[in-house]
Amino acid sequence: MVNDPCSTCVPLAIGVLLSVASSSFAQAVGYRMLATTKTSTMQKEMNEAADAGYRFGGVMGGGTAFGGSEVVTVMVRMPEAAPKFEYRLLATTKTSTMQKEMQEAGDAGFEYCGQTVFNSAFGGEEVVVILERDRKAVPQPFEYRLLATSKTGTMQKELQVAGEIGFQFVGMTVAKTAGGGQELVVITRRARR
Repeated sequence: MVNDPCSTCVPLAIGVLLSVASSSFAQAVGYRMLATTKTSTMQKEMNEAADAGYRFGGVMGGGTAFGGSEVVTVMVRMPEAAPKFEYRLLATTKTSTMQKEMQEAGDAGFEYCGQTVFNSAFGGEEVVVILERDRKAVPQPFEYRLLATSKTGTMQKELQVAGEIGFQFVGMTVAKTAGGGQELVVITRRARR
């Protein structure tokens, strides 16, 4: 009788695959979908999710099938996650107000996560910025610079100037702002010196 070396390899390979597959199922990732027409409600719900170990995953603004114009956020919970982060959500139609509020958040150690635009229940079309802070870490203050213009050529120049003094691009949207009409809104950041 000829000894077939593959006869022992196949069951071993199947056992290894089943072991890997079962460990993948044990490492399930949790998601929490949040949607609202009020930015204050979104901040509250994001912080409640963070208390349960979830962390910001992504954001979008726009029309949903049943909610109308909403801001929608996905929160992600990794296995064994513990409460660690807190969130601040900023929303305004005025770029000067957003700059001021972002700087206050940056001074408190909040770091940019994402931004979108949506038509809120009370504010009209607003730029929404989400920032997070690690509750357990010593806050690292950030300096934010918000750039807004209707011309891409002007934005190129403003970004170049910001980059030359250490500001890094973190995000952008196109929004109808109170002062400038339809504008490209770019957010840059650098560590506070």
